[in-house]
Amino acid sequence: MKPTIAPSRRTQSVFSLAVLVAALGYFVDIYDLLLFSIIRVPSLTSLGLTKEQITIDGESIISWQMAGLLIGGIIWGVMGDKRGRLSVLFGSIILYSLANIGNGFVHTVEQYKLVRFIAGLGLAGELGAGITLVSELTPKEKRGVATSLVAGIGLTGAIVAFVMKQNFDWRTCYFIGGGLGLLLLLLRISVFESGMFHEVKKLEVERGNLLMFFTNGNRFRRYLMGILIGLPTWYVIGVMVTFSGEFAEKMGITEKVDPGKAIMYAYAGISAGDILVGLISQWFRSRKKALFLFYGLTIIFMVLFFTTQWNGTASRMYWICAGLGFSTGFWAIFVTMAAEQFGTNLRATAATTIPNMVRGMLTVFILPLFKVLRTATDYYTGGWMTAVVIMVITIIAALLSKESFHKDLNFVET
Repeated sequence: MKPTIAPSRRTQSVFSLAVLVAALGYFVDIYDLLLFSIIRVPSLTSLGLTKEQITIDGESIISWQMAGLLIGGIIWGVMGDKRGRLSVLFGSIILYSLANIGNGFVHTVEQYKLVRFIAGLGLAGELGAGITLVSELTPKEKRGVATSLVAGIGLTGAIVAFVMKQNFDWRTCYFIGGGLGLLLLLLRISVFESGMFHEVKKLEVERGNLLMFFTNGNRFRRYLMGILIGLPTWYVIGVMVTFSGEFAEKMGITEKVDPGKAIMYAYAGISAGDILVGLISQWFRSRKKALFLFYGLTIIFMVLFFTTQWNGTASRMYWICAGLGFSTGFWAIFVTMAAEQFGTNLRATAATTIPNMVRGMLTVFILPLFKVLRTATDYYTGGWMTAVVIMVITIIAALLSKESFHKDLNFVET
């Protein structure tokens, strides 16, 4: 890597149009990303599925969506470095908005899987491109706060998705999500491209080459650690919160637990956590110290989830989910670290693929591990054993990661 890029002339403050547009884009992204988890039960019930089928096919549909995110992350990440950050922000939102409108017309599980896969392809580009653009347009001293604002505001999309679920038919909820995305396109027209990207286009360096992450030992280690430090976020949301109703039954909670409501509580917590973690990282002058603080909180709430809810109440479940959400509200710092670890010619590829690799890990690692462990033991035991494995891997990865708080982003990978 070498510092060969002139500083951008479009440096922005924390409160800029780029931050606002990225935040609103992530708001729509999260609305659409979590909508299936929120309306999983009513939508699949309306398709005529039994209770057992809702659990099995629900896991399958989520897996298809996550597979789309995994593949889409690669496509949009490469495009972000080859064609520009804005090309991803426009293309991805068009794809997932149209897919969500199409989702309102499905009548079979197979159709549901296909459309959620296409939506996943589109959803994959939003956050990485937005964080990359904001990181490159914001002074390094304020970068953590700016990206935390993007995530904190954006994550409230899950709360709005739950409110929509409470007031509208599930098909209408999908139409609303698609419409919001198309409206956001109008606002995106006024956003400028990153000056750093314009500068790197003038250089004779490879841009958006995914293979570069695997042809250099140091670069591969940074990439792998960047993925592993984010694993708890999607174990908590993709398993513990999404299937909170199933866990509640296994732990003797007689009241019905609404997974959609649990997700709303969790994302209210995540939104608060994501804003706070940016301020804490500024205070600590360290991304890693803030990350370890939130890892500690995650472990505490995981223990509470698996030990204090036997014969408990639905209300307790919701509040513990809120605590789990708050403690895993380090998504903004995690993605910011991904952007800061790599040069401008690979930054969008890294910042887009890494969070989507984490999402994809739900399909290729987390859910399979959970299924193996719950088959060997039981649903409850498999849950806490999976949590232990995830946290051990994550903490080791964080210890091996480099601090990036003071890093200047004016460099390229060679």
